[in-house]
Amino acid sequence: MNRREFAKTLGLGAAALAVPYFGGCRRSPARPSAGGAPNFIMILADDLGYGDIGCFGSTTHRTPNLDRLAAQGVRMTSFYSTSGVCTPSRASLMTGCYPRRIDMHEDEAGDWVLFPVSRKGLNPGEVTIAEVLKKSVYATSCVGKWHLGDQPPFLPTRQGFDEYFGIPYSNDMGAEQGRQNPPLPLLRNEDVIEAPVDQDTLTERYTAEAVRFIADHKDGPFFLYLAQAMPHTPLHSGERFRGKSAAGRYGDAVEELDWSTGEILAALEKLGLDERTLVVFTSDNGGVRPANNAPLSGTKGGTAEGSMRVPCIIRRPGRIPAGKECRSLATMMDFLPTFAHLAGAAAPSDRIIDGKDIRTLIEKPDASKTPYEVFYYFYMGQLQAVRSGSWKLHLPLREKRHGWRKPPIEEPGRLYDLDADPAESKDLIKEHPDVVARFLALAERAREDLGDGDKPGKHQRPAGWVDIARPLTKAPGPGR
Repeated sequence: MNRREFAKTLGLGAAALAVPYFGGCRRSPARPSAGGAPNFIMILADDLGYGDIGCFGSTTHRTPNLDRLAAQGVRMTSFYSTSGVCTPSRASLMTGCYPRRIDMHEDEAGDWVLFPVSRKGLNPGEVTIAEVLKKSVYATSCVGKWHLGDQPPFLPTRQGFDEYFGIPYSNDMGAEQGRQNPPLPLLRNEDVIEAPVDQDTLTERYTAEAVRFIADHKDGPFFLYLAQAMPHTPLHSGERFRGKSAAGRYGDAVEELDWSTGEILAALEKLGLDERTLVVFTSDNGGVRPANNAPLSGTKGGTAEGSMRVPCIIRRPGRIPAGKECRSLATMMDFLPTFAHLAGAAAPSDRIIDGKDIRTLIEKPDASKTPYEVFYYFYMGQLQAVRSGSWKLHLPLREKRHGWRKPPIEEPGRLYDLDADPAESKDLIKEHPDVVARFLALAERAREDLGDGDKPGKHQRPAGWVDIARPLTKAPGPGR
């Protein structure tokens, strides 16, 4: 389906998809009051394990700045990505939707993420957090990894961001990793300024770019999306951190991320923006060894808890209580509706948004309950598990997809009480047939709505496509 057909599906004119949603709005120079619309900073690590920072249990990595962030805010300890890999989870963060809802659960070849020079990307007709906030005159910046399409119609500057500085996909997708790939490019807005990018300097340069944007827009309001490259492999860190941790190159990268967060917090304090700024730190999915996902089972790339439950910290002094833990289920999809309400903006009302407004969870973590009746775990396009309350059912499947292009396996079905057993070690499926029956019915509801495998759902929307995809940089020739 092309963009014109997509517009008809949503009841929009084709012209509405020719430019980003709300892209024609102009920013007001007026400065909001301290009690007005907050600034938002979203810091997203790449493949960080659930237990890789001190405030989530690490005794290996030194993360004083993230620990301080948690001491001044709320730790979300039952917070979920919508996928065990990056493209789908980032699509959810941007749009507030399950990846299958918006056809971002796999690429055009059936792989689990987008690759360089893909014809597919996030549909320009979707509404991103940046586009929602621009309607409320926010300045918007994306710094770091995008991974929602590397063709011009899909880049951040076409999806609601005023400016972009970063790499368009994962740091393991350069010519060094695959000769069919072009050199890994660093973009400023839509122009390649370095290829291949010097990955040793990425965290430091991203941090400098983020601090500059904060200073330039100190009169606010602003939205900064800082999508760090690390600790995704290949692991890199700056000279000040290389070889300094107790956990090798992985620890070096994690500790530089902590330093980066500290620089951003220092900039907010220096500019008097602490109480006017909501800061989020989380990861796009679980980690893979040597990452530590304890006490959860599983790693990146699956539907176990360690694949999709990620560390999350949210801080806004004076508005969010300090030093609290929220154990209620929340997800990556919730940022769009939550930020919209906090900004006094309108979330999209012409389409289904799966995320929830979680203001009460972060403002009253001791007294609030999750707004989710049910949460679905998808592996690419396959529905594999369902959570409701403390129960999680891994669905019985004759052919369960798993791993990177591995043959499917049979899954007989497993049931866990996650409150008592986050490691998913004690299967209770035989003891609770009533719970299993209820969850099987919830799964059928998801299949009807979102689809499952080759079966489409009633309320899916198409991804964006280009007829011809071209590399941003030229691949090196033979022998080079």
